[in-house]
Amino acid sequence: MDRRSFIAGAAALLATPRRSLAQGTARRVGYLDLGPKYVSVFKVWLDSLRDHGWIEGKNLIIDYRSAEEHAERLPPLAAELIALKPDLVVAAGPQVAVALKSATATIPIVFVAVFDPIGIGLVQSLSRPGGNVTGLATFAPGDWIGKRIEILRELVPSASKIALLVNPGNPTHRLVLANEVFSTARSLGVALPLVEATTAEELDIAFAAAAAQQADAMIVFADGLTNREAARVTALAANHHLPAIYLFRQFAPGGLIVYGPELADLLRRAGGYVDKILKGTKPADLPVEQPTKFELLINMKTAKALGLSVPPSLLVRADEVIE
Repeated sequence: MDRRSFIAGAAALLATPRRSLAQGTARRVGYLDLGPKYVSVFKVWLDSLRDHGWIEGKNLIIDYRSAEEHAERLPPLAAELIALKPDLVVAAGPQVAVALKSATATIPIVFVAVFDPIGIGLVQSLSRPGGNVTGLATFAPGDWIGKRIEILRELVPSASKIALLVNPGNPTHRLVLANEVFSTARSLGVALPLVEATTAEELDIAFAAAAAQQADAMIVFADGLTNREAARVTALAANHHLPAIYLFRQFAPGGLIVYGPELADLLRRAGGYVDKILKGTKPADLPVEQPTKFELLINMKTAKALGLSVPPSLLVRADEVIE
């Protein structure tokens, strides 16, 4: 090779990465949500991507779609995202994940905040998900309903009837009810009446039903409906004088007590999964991870309004006490 050819070849090698970046080899990521965009929550995910070097508008294109709480819109929106041929898609919640899995068997899917991904058929197992789907679950092994009953009973020791607010259209709720309600009720000696809501208007009916059945307290199952209507749900609990426990932080401003996985931590970790897949790792090689950070939040103002005395044993365990 003569000197001129060597210099030209070396120059080409040096220029190629810069030219590729300048020409915009941006990767495309789809994001599908059942509810409206929670900006603060979405920002946690964006910040995680930025920490891994992925910046929207520079080397990353994000196609965001929301079903605006209309579950029937999920399949066409999933198909719309897949038609854009993204490098991967992110599914916020179980119904979204199911819709995306039905839309593609090849494009990688990273789900966030799915209670039981095995139970709803997303993955074969947590350690070996198989296929094109992996992500972050909100469930850790243990008695999900039982743990919340124990916390409620620290606040209301005499509670013997605890209503469960569920959405019958949510497959995760059906799984929990089928797997836990009977055994938990028997082992803890409590009655667990179900009250159901699929719309905002039905929430009023559900709380009225719980009060009519003389429930001592309530467990509010997480759902697109209850999450979106958090302020309404906590107001109804107050109006019916029902001590209630919730899963996520957005209920803390008016709700009595929150106990559940730290959603922000799951979203940060989801950013790491997106990074690995964009760099070539297959979803089948990424085990489904479970929550490692849980938060216990207690609203003292709500407790006082309900006439409850929060025991010191509960206060010392709280991650945050809202005065």
